[in-house]
Amino acid sequence: MTVSPAMQEYLAEAYRLAYYQNDNPYISTSDLAEVLHVSAPAVTRMVQRLKSGGYLEHEPYKGIYLTESGEREALLNIRRHRLVERFLVDVMQFGWHEVHDDADTLGSLVGDEVVSRMEKMAGFPKRCPHGEPIPTADGKMPRIHDEPLSEKPAGTDWVISRVATHDADKLQYLGTLGLIPGTRLHLSERAPFNGPLQLTVDSKPLVIGHELAGVLRVSTEAEFNVA
Repeated sequence: MTVSPAMQEYLAEAYRLAYYQNDNPYISTSDLAEVLHVSAPAVTRMVQRLKSGGYLEHEPYKGIYLTESGEREALLNIRRHRLVERFLVDVMQFGWHEVHDDADTLGSLVGDEVVSRMEKMAGFPKRCPHGEPIPTADGKMPRIHDEPLSEKPAGTDWVISRVATHDADKLQYLGTLGLIPGTRLHLSERAPFNGPLQLTVDSKPLVIGHELAGVLRVSTEAEFNVA
């Protein structure tokens, strides 16, 4: 069976959902429908197609999970997408808030040789502009460990690992603040009842809201450098 771009997108999103579930490979079709912004019947139809092609399986009361071939297709799609994003930002100088949708489109069109050239021109990056790990050419996904800044205690030091949003306005705003993957920060104070957080970035004080802090995933510097 030829894997269409739509099928690859479903497989990639299924993989992304499972990736951060602490070794739980099962995901629900309702979660898949939510991240893809499609209806439940549309997910059901696609799941049947992918199941008949051997790309995923379903277990009652547990959910769906990717087979080995489904995971391989998902990782190839994710690799293309994240390398295209990196190329658009690092080589073509687009803003990191501009590239997600274009990377989806271009990623479905370019071949492996073009992707390899993009990877080289971008300097063989390990993460996409938003901090997500890039699978290797042989289908290995680096494992990263991070948590929301909004859950961290005051008086601690962190490195921004990922920015967990595709919202262009939020990304653009975070970029103006310098809150991008790889940035070191000190969480100085946090107000109670989900109030604002006071940060120190490059010796400069900065205040952000609790909601915005929730999209900033942070880790120790040692953990950040693993991926």
